[in-house]
Amino acid sequence: MPVRPKTPPKPGRPKGSTSLDLGIAEVFGKHAQARRLKTGLSQEALALEAGLERSYLSRLERGKNQPTLLALLKLAKGLGCEVAELLAPAEKAFKKRR
Repeated sequence: MPVRPKTPPKPGRPKGSTSLDLGIAEVFGKHAQARRLKTGLSQEALALEAGLERSYLSRLERGKNQPTLLALLKLAKGLGCEVAELLAPAEKAFKKRR
């Protein structure tokens, strides 16, 4: 007969877990910035092209925010690349940590 826990599990995120990893966000941001500079676009020009706020793009490049799925799609389109190309360095850094 299975033993029931005395108290039911609490809803929500497990204790100690986070959805923002600043190290991974920084790796992503540096790569996104390098791609932007390689294309010769200013933050303002890329923000207009991608349909994003310039301040949001700045926070992404500095690793202070991590992009939403929609922002990733817009950013890749604005940079003329695939989403996978933008995510590759961050994915590599993530795999090294785990």
